[in-house]
Amino acid sequence: MPVTPAQLRSRFREMTASLFLVGAAAAADACEACRQAYLDALERAPKASALHPGAKVVEYELQVAETTLSPAGDPVRALTLNGGTPGPVLRFREGDVARIKVVNRLADQSTSIHWHGLLVPNLEDGVPHVTTPPIEPGSSRTFEFLIRQHGTYWYHSHTGHQKQRGVFGAIVIEPKAPGILAAHDEVIVLSDWTDESPTEVQRTLLRGSDWYALRKGTSQSLLGAWRAGRLGDYLDSQKALVPPMDLSDVAFGAFLMNGKKAHRLPGRPGEKVRLRFINASAATYFYLDYAAGPMRIIAGDGQDVAPFDQKRLLIGPAETYDVLLTVPASGSWEVRSTAQDGSGHVSAWMGEGASHAAVPPPRPDPYGMNAYLSSILDQLDPEPGAPESERPLSPYRKMRAAWQGPQPAKSREITLKLTGDMIRYAWSFDGVDPESAESIRVKEGETVRLRLMNNTMMHHPIHLHGHFFRLVDADDPDPRTAPLKHTVDVPPMSVRSIEFTADEGRGDWLIHCHLLYHHVTGMVRTIRVTTADGSEPPHPAGTHAMPTTYAWGQVAVTSAHVAGFATVQSGPHNVYLRWEEGVRSGDWHEREAYYQRYVNTRLALIAGYRSDTSPGGRESVFAGATLRLPYFFELTLTQQAGGETRAELLKSLQLTDRLSLDLALRHGRNSDTFSSADLRFLLNKTFSLTAGYGSDFGAGAGIIARF
Repeated sequence: MPVTPAQLRSRFREMTASLFLVGAAAAADACEACRQAYLDALERAPKASALHPGAKVVEYELQVAETTLSPAGDPVRALTLNGGTPGPVLRFREGDVARIKVVNRLADQSTSIHWHGLLVPNLEDGVPHVTTPPIEPGSSRTFEFLIRQHGTYWYHSHTGHQKQRGVFGAIVIEPKAPGILAAHDEVIVLSDWTDESPTEVQRTLLRGSDWYALRKGTSQSLLGAWRAGRLGDYLDSQKALVPPMDLSDVAFGAFLMNGKKAHRLPGRPGEKVRLRFINASAATYFYLDYAAGPMRIIAGDGQDVAPFDQKRLLIGPAETYDVLLTVPASGSWEVRSTAQDGSGHVSAWMGEGASHAAVPPPRPDPYGMNAYLSSILDQLDPEPGAPESERPLSPYRKMRAAWQGPQPAKSREITLKLTGDMIRYAWSFDGVDPESAESIRVKEGETVRLRLMNNTMMHHPIHLHGHFFRLVDADDPDPRTAPLKHTVDVPPMSVRSIEFTADEGRGDWLIHCHLLYHHVTGMVRTIRVTTADGSEPPHPAGTHAMPTTYAWGQVAVTSAHVAGFATVQSGPHNVYLRWEEGVRSGDWHEREAYYQRYVNTRLALIAGYRSDTSPGGRESVFAGATLRLPYFFELTLTQQAGGETRAELLKSLQLTDRLSLDLALRHGRNSDTFSSADLRFLLNKTFSLTAGYGSDFGAGAGIIARF
């Protein structure tokens, strides 16, 4: 039988597509082979002990394993370093060579260790698939680097959610010459803990659950706004598509110091105690208060600063501060660490005798968004002599480097917008998915000024790998003593400027939000340091592989109808299955299978297949878009093959903390109009009660299950 032209064209397209896929796969394999060859060459280069033969080599072994612990009280599976969490404190002196063997005892997970804040060769930075090969189960890797600094730092896994599960610990580096002397030198590692699997936490955040806000007492509602006298503010926020402000996304089971719910500090009356605070939390900012008065700050992010007093200290995730305290003459005095959202605290006690509690910060007003933003602006640009806020920002305006630093002759400015969508729980730089984003090219020796513009209603601690940066302030009277840091808090709706010189070696260095659940969903970018003439490594910039594919759904079963959906989400992509049908004989049903592409906070594109047995319904393909309108109305417009044009408007009203009203109105050119109103009462994370009325199915009551 002769082959028709149409068949020839079809076969040609199939062959072309096959060749493209084969070529793409071969190119990917070639790129990975090129990357591996590049890393192998770096591994064969002389290590720090060979380059610095006179240096003392200090060796440690860290074993990553899994066991049962009870950080929040109930036994739960946790990840450990050498049998516990946090891991051991690694101690060095400036000028030593660190040799650290990391052994992976996990059965089915790779792992990694990043040396947070340390100046290390690019290969030793510990970011899997970007700078350092992952450490596979049953294998190990030995890190080796010269200790070129002193101060308080830390280490943690950069693989998935392992940091939240316990893979972190402290690093203390003594200076070559004696520094500030204290009778006692104590490390305090702050952390947050959840008995839930962190991947389940991430999935819960992605599906838009109100459960965590309810648990913390920070949920917002029409009734709550009315009772607080903030109904106008609440409606204005809804109109402007500003979701309820929250200072933390997650309801944690415990806040810990050195893995414990309480801590006792050494010291006799009159002695000085140096406390090295490390915020190793996954998602929590802490306020630090001392019952006996202001704290003396002597270092930030490991860098010595001109000492200054601070009544209440805000420490962001990934930051470190060294604090000097004097033990009072009598009594036991509280050093309290309070979660910024007021959901809990953890304390250390100093001295013996009658207890003296620290005064905690006032709880945040869940409806006080405008007041909070005004407070932020006042603190970023304070009036002379203005009193310290009861809920202060980070003390950057008071911080001055202990020595004068060099000033670059020129710098190149780059703006990075910190973007997010609380409804979808999508976070990024510049609204771009990290898989699609180009790395930021910086030439070796070049100075870059990054303007970090926060367009969201959350704080973001932004960490730069492999470098220190200067905090840049246009009103700084002496830029030579601008503080050096590796992590900076960027408050909501504000801008921070940082400046660094790419003088720590060529290669790929990460910059990312250190809120773990933001980092995982996409607030991460690669900075590629090239040679001075722009030459790059012979492979593409690495992508920091994180778990980004999640599935969830829900089913509503009532006496009138059954409805539900299931979805798989990966980055900006969703695949949905949706169904709805009445329970009486003769009721119609509808089934949809479609793909959705998230474009931005206001627009998503959809295309798929619909089977609708309602009067005038069709069974055919359709395409359209979903728009987010003011007051969080959701409008979906679709065109279906066969002539069915449809518009659907949805709105959910949060009446009280637990009670919602879901409204729907749908009109099709052929399938007429359908409307419904359903009350939903939240029982727990998984189940809700529901009762309502639909124009096609009548009144009904039942239960909603989320999975």
